[in-house]
Amino acid sequence: MKVVGLIPAHLASIRFPRKILFPFYGVPMIEHVRRRALMAEGLDEVYVATCDEEIATTVAASGGNVIMTANTHRNGTNRCAEAAKMLDCTHILLLQGDEPLLLPRHVSAMIAAMRSNPEGDAWNATAPISDAGELDRHSFVKCALGMHGRINFCFRRSPSIAPFEAQQNAIRKILGMIGFRRDYLMTIAGQPATTFEKLESIEQMRIVETGGFLTSVPVDESLPSVNEPTEAQQVLDYVQQSEEQAELLCRLLAW
Repeated sequence: MKVVGLIPAHLASIRFPRKILFPFYGVPMIEHVRRRALMAEGLDEVYVATCDEEIATTVAASGGNVIMTANTHRNGTNRCAEAAKMLDCTHILLLQGDEPLLLPRHVSAMIAAMRSNPEGDAWNATAPISDAGELDRHSFVKCALGMHGRINFCFRRSPSIAPFEAQQNAIRKILGMIGFRRDYLMTIAGQPATTFEKLESIEQMRIVETGGFLTSVPVDESLPSVNEPTEAQQVLDYVQQSEEQAELLCRLLAW
C-alpha cells in the first residue's frame, strides 16, 4: 500500500484570485500546506497538481514535486484524478491548498484510517459542530453519519428537526481532506455529476449517490481556511493564539 498526497491548485479563484500564492510569514500558502503534509507520518510522497506555471515554479523552487494538469477541471477531484494517472500508488489523499493551518496529526489520522481498511472506497475527515448556528451556515458542508462511520448524506443546511444536542451526535462538519483508493478515484471522476452534487455543490455527493462507501475519519477540530481576502487575517490571528500552530510555523519556516 502506497499513499500519495495530492494538492490541487490554480490561480483563478473567484472570491480571492491568486490566493494560493498569498504569503503567510513570507511563504506562499501552497507551501504551508505542502510542507505540513510532509510532516505527517505515513504519507509516502506529496505532489501539487496544477495547470499554472507560476504555481509550479514556486513549488519547484522549494524542492516540491509538481504534476501539470489541464486547465479545464471544474473541481479538485477531477484535477487529482488526472494527476493520479501519472503516479505509481494504491491510494490518494487529496488536500486543499487553501488550508495553511493543516495539522500533520490530522493527515496522519486520515492515513491510519486508510491503511486500516485498504479496500475501502473513500474517506473524509470530519470535525464536531460546536455552534448551533453552523447547522444552517451554507458555507460549511455537513454530513449525516450512519452505521460503521459511513457518511450517508452531505448538505449545507441541516434537514433535521432534532434538538442541537441530538444533532451533534449524528452530524459532523466535512473537512478538506478526502482519501481515495486510486482505482475508485478513477472510476468516480469519470462519472457524470449527480443530482445532489449539483444542487448542493458538494463533490462528495457523487460518491454517496452512486453507492460508494464514504467513511468519516473523526478529528478533534476544524481550522480556518482561506476563501476570501478577509480570512487571511483570521489565519494569522489563529497562529498567534495557538501554541501548536506556532510550533509548526517555526518548523515550516526553517524548511
